[in-house]
Amino acid sequence: MHCRPCEPRHPDAQRGVALVVALLVFGLSAALLVAMQSEFTLFYQRGSNLFLAEQGHAYLRGAEELATLALVMDHDADQSREQPRDDLGEFWAQQATPYPLDEGGWLVGSLQDLQGRFNLNLLAATVTGTGEDGTDSARFTPAQAFFIRLLQALPELQLDSREAIALTQAIGDWLDPDTITRPFGAEDDFYSGQSPPYRAANRPMASASELRAVANVTPELYRALAPLVTVWPQTPAPLNIHTAALPLLRSINGDGELVPLSEMEAEALFQRQRSEGGFASLDALLEAPAFADKNMEGVRSLLGESSSWFLLTAEVEVADRNMRLYSVLHRDERTVRAVARASGSL
Repeated sequence: MHCRPCEPRHPDAQRGVALVVALLVFGLSAALLVAMQSEFTLFYQRGSNLFLAEQGHAYLRGAEELATLALVMDHDADQSREQPRDDLGEFWAQQATPYPLDEGGWLVGSLQDLQGRFNLNLLAATVTGTGEDGTDSARFTPAQAFFIRLLQALPELQLDSREAIALTQAIGDWLDPDTITRPFGAEDDFYSGQSPPYRAANRPMASASELRAVANVTPELYRALAPLVTVWPQTPAPLNIHTAALPLLRSINGDGELVPLSEMEAEALFQRQRSEGGFASLDALLEAPAFADKNMEGVRSLLGESSSWFLLTAEVEVADRNMRLYSVLHRDERTVRAVARASGSL
């Protein structure tokens, strides 16, 4: 038997196989490197975002601490007054100016008096029985009558008294614990017919934004009311006459009145408030000519001169990113605590 010796492979063929293997290894390595680079970039960006978010939150909480300090200083200053009060001439109410940060960007914060707004949760109460005069006004509490006047005092909407009463009753139905519909109000039978259907809350509002779910509250109405109303404190406190806006001052009127003051009368009150740093006192306000010969006892119970609840609005810019913090602050003597916070990015 004759065996043919194996002939060696051609050198060019061996080099070709080696080149293919080398290219395969290179391709796999390149794919792995690209994947690793993508993961690293994502991880780095995520870490950077977290760091910037933490940095922004730290600045915003610093703004909250500064607001706390301002409110404590205001409390201490009020102790030297014969009659402590809170008005727009005090340090906490001054217009905010941006504070530049060392590494670039800025921080700004401002305080608003939540007791300078109407508390919506006051509308839950109802009047039992009828008044001696038999008028429509006898069906409403002083707070409800005040809100009916406020709705008519919004210049953007020009609501009449019937529309204002219907809206007030609908909000009252949203707040009260029962499912009995008030005259012109709205309960589950109305909301179940909406798309999508839902039910009345039947509890105090936790946020003024709940207004958007109440029957007949349009986007335009909500935008007009938003800066004038609040749900804090949850146990309603008096409206501060020294910080109330013009529509709220116009809504102060005698018991039994369901229409607001005239624009001229309200403007006179507003000018007194702003030019004199507030009214001399609650009695001085109610002695104004606009209230002559009117019974003011009911509305007096809704009014006050000092505040314990404030809203901080703080904004910070870090690395061209803007963040905001909204804090509801409660001041009790020299103790200030945040009872609610909301934050977001722009």
